[in-house]
Amino acid sequence: MELLQTIGIVFGDYTLRTVLLGALILGGVSGVLGALALLRRQSLLGDTISHAALPGIAMAFLLSGSKSSLVLLSGAALSGWLATLFMLQVVRTSRIKDDTALGLVLSVFFGFGLVLLTFIQKRPDAAQAGLDKFLFGQAATLMAEDVTIMAWLSALVFVLVVLFWKELKVYLFDSGFAESLGFPTRWLDILLLSLLVITIVIGLQTVGVVLMSAMVVAPAAAARQWTHRLERMVLLAGLFGMFAGVSGSLTSSLVPRLPTGPTIVVVATIMVLCSLLFAPARGILWNRFRLKRQQKSIQVHIALLTLLDLAEHHRDYRHQHSLEVVRAVLPRTTHLSRTLKELEERGWITVPRKGFVALTARGVEVARRFRENQEVAG
Repeated sequence: MELLQTIGIVFGDYTLRTVLLGALILGGVSGVLGALALLRRQSLLGDTISHAALPGIAMAFLLSGSKSSLVLLSGAALSGWLATLFMLQVVRTSRIKDDTALGLVLSVFFGFGLVLLTFIQKRPDAAQAGLDKFLFGQAATLMAEDVTIMAWLSALVFVLVVLFWKELKVYLFDSGFAESLGFPTRWLDILLLSLLVITIVIGLQTVGVVLMSAMVVAPAAAARQWTHRLERMVLLAGLFGMFAGVSGSLTSSLVPRLPTGPTIVVVATIMVLCSLLFAPARGILWNRFRLKRQQKSIQVHIALLTLLDLAEHHRDYRHQHSLEVVRAVLPRTTHLSRTLKELEERGWITVPRKGFVALTARGVEVARRFRENQEVAG
């Protein structure tokens, strides 16, 4: 009952409902495109595009005099796209590397945008321009019309990704192989960058120029820790982005004076940290746990082979070995009591009396098989 009341409150409040829908759309599309950009090693391009969008917003306002979101975002998209093409041209026609070109474009376009903003602030209509919300984001100013624009742009991005999925998948992992198959790699590169521009433009009003790159990188980085398959990674990145958007928006609505955009980014960052620590197969803690299990297994098998060697030396597989002797022949790093307990629990050794151990018939069989496998592998 309380859950239904909470849902009713959320969807009954116009501002909160609008912000949640906008954050949901932003998280989904930024996660999907962020995953593709991450695999293409173009994650930092999102930071460049977001900063390069600022002069486009300012120029759109100066030329049109309108503060319509559609007009301003169109200027942002054009500016970001031109900055991307300029960066690609610099890399292709000069000896400047990708990272240097990214930094050059980011600083030049962002600096030009700040100059335009300074000029706009001196105008009498500067207070009504509302351009500052694009710098750090102001999700509370989202209107239903803004969410509608975001939804249509996101739908366009998803449709293009689905239509060109086969070509993008090959291009992401091996552009040379894609070119040998006859795929237009240059146009695929432009398509991917254009989709990234649209994605960043979608989130400027919610998260802002400064933090938008985090929305592209964070969900994708978190999803990468959980799977090795492209389809699952793209799906997880979209879901992670939507979760960060919704939970960040709800958190900021519950805490007074807590900005929505930075809160969404903080939630996404927490997701990345949790994924880095706990994700199966790639998480730091998971790998440490697996390494300890492997070390424990190695110590158990070394101890078993050592007991077999001692038994063969005495020509009696039931010979009782003193713990002092066993400790002396095993590596110093072996945790003797834990290892012997593991061997006893598996039924490979027995403890006939205190201070002595002996192999069981099952232990002899396992030790011989393990030694034969080692010889074959060697």
